[in-house]
Amino acid sequence: MLFLHRMEAIRCILVSALREGNLLVQPSSNVTVAHDPSLPPIRIPGSLSLVLPAHNEAENIEIVIQRALAILPLHTEVFEIIPVNDGSKDATGPIIDRLAKLDQRVRPVHHRVNRGYGDALKSGFSASLNDYVMFMDSDRQFDIADIQRLAPFVSSHDIVAGFRMERSDPLVRHINAEIFNLAVRILFRVHLRDLDCAFKIFRGEQLRSLRLTTSGALINAEIQAKLRRQGAILQQVGVPHYPRVAGSATGGSIRVILRAMKEIIQLWVRMHKYQPPASAKSTRPYYALGDSQLTVALGAMRSMAIRILRRRA
Repeated sequence: MLFLHRMEAIRCILVSALREGNLLVQPSSNVTVAHDPSLPPIRIPGSLSLVLPAHNEAENIEIVIQRALAILPLHTEVFEIIPVNDGSKDATGPIIDRLAKLDQRVRPVHHRVNRGYGDALKSGFSASLNDYVMFMDSDRQFDIADIQRLAPFVSSHDIVAGFRMERSDPLVRHINAEIFNLAVRILFRVHLRDLDCAFKIFRGEQLRSLRLTTSGALINAEIQAKLRRQGAILQQVGVPHYPRVAGSATGGSIRVILRAMKEIIQLWVRMHKYQPPASAKSTRPYYALGDSQLTVALGAMRSMAIRILRRRA
């Protein structure tokens, strides 16, 4: 409980910094929850690579892959499924190898040791070959059939990002996600309703051109910050989020949270030097206001720490 109170205090500090910088208002023109279930399957204008990061998902991974093999042909003629076994200690690796022998469209990638969510995605992106790249978690909290909600925007947008309309996660994961969403908005001016929603589609060539450095949970922030600098066009689409029915989540652990906090500062430092490639169609300048907003937030956190220490004295 004390941990939750501290996380909530940090969230309030970040909200104060956002108010000072007038960054709480999110653009709504690129957000939709509209969906007509009576429409026939909408085709994607090209081939698709589906990346599935998986760590100890033996109870889920086969169901997810079989579901994708059944649904994706409705939306594209050419596709591949790239499950990335991130050093799993259960049967995740053997399961995806067996499925690959049964269907050549399943192309597994293996990490000998657990390298983190970001590295799992990077390995999947590097292995992808197709026009568009989608990634989705392997825990069955998303349904690949909801690609129908994203498909209408693929041809006209560089990023089609799902956001969870109702998040089926414990309270600590809600607070954790909100803190990082706010921090990324402060530092990088990345406006996403749900930064870490693992249901997104990108232009394959553009995504593979990124030199991604983050190995952990902050990979979504790095992708969005760099694509923002490249002038990428974004559409956000509401998608259902389903309760986890098997396996256990790791994203809310204190180890993952502390690692992400460290990585967000490291990413902020690296982004000072980032230059979009010459091929970028509409580049944006470095977001310098994030520096001043970080100063405000750190100052508020320092003041809070001093007040706590004085009360204990």
